[in-house]
Amino acid sequence: MINGKKICVVLPAYNAARTIDMTIREIDRSLVDFVIVVDDKSKDATQSVTRELNVDYAFHRMNHGYGGNQKTCYELALLRGADVVVMLHPDYQYEPKLLPALASMVASGTYDVAIASRILGHGALQGGMPLYKYVSNRLLTFFQNLVIGQKLSEYHTGYRAFSRKVLETLPLLINSDDFLFDNQMLVQCHMWGYSIAEISCPTKYFSDASSINFRRSVKYGFGTLGACFAYRFAKWGWFKPAFLNKEATAEARLSRKIVEERVGEMSAELRALCEAKG
Repeated sequence: MINGKKICVVLPAYNAARTIDMTIREIDRSLVDFVIVVDDKSKDATQSVTRELNVDYAFHRMNHGYGGNQKTCYELALLRGADVVVMLHPDYQYEPKLLPALASMVASGTYDVAIASRILGHGALQGGMPLYKYVSNRLLTFFQNLVIGQKLSEYHTGYRAFSRKVLETLPLLINSDDFLFDNQMLVQCHMWGYSIAEISCPTKYFSDASSINFRRSVKYGFGTLGACFAYRFAKWGWFKPAFLNKEATAEARLSRKIVEERVGEMSAELRALCEAKG
């Protein structure tokens, strides 16, 4: 716990067999109450490696995409009773030792959301981020801040902390099941008026670290532009896209139904918890 708040770390895994163990080993378990790995039907040995780790786990029956994986992660964290949920990529690209600092910003009650930025400081290029990714990150972030009216250093990090209230309120099931999910979620946080903090985080690019290819990067870039324009149009009252609808129905929010529909195998602790919730 931190400040009396239960901390849960979720790791949306896909083909992370070579890195998930070292990522989890560097998490400070003295402050973290639960660690949950959700595997999105990996093609490598991620599931067998995860079974040997001291973590809760859930394995999808079929691939649901990066965003779809996070939806399952967050619902399981809520079922676990988490007050603060930290999403950390299991590819060892982000520094697990910074997790207490990230979680504390939300557990303090000062912020609703905290993100670990690779851009603050000089960690991105020094850590091996490809130049084209760095430049596109900076350009997209500049444009998003301009349109949305914020001052974040980046919108594209895979290391984030959320309060329970945020995860229970946002209509996350409407969001993309692909990489755009992350960006849509931050835009939603702006729309709902949640406060967002940042910390500086070094990054490590290496052969086993996950990264989307150029074609998908371009698709993601256009998607992020669409999300920020949607925010601006909604603020102007021109139209309100579903993912920014504050009156979204309960069916748009996380629920145990997605766990029942998607998960084939779970750790004994999670299985017992889901059965107890009835």
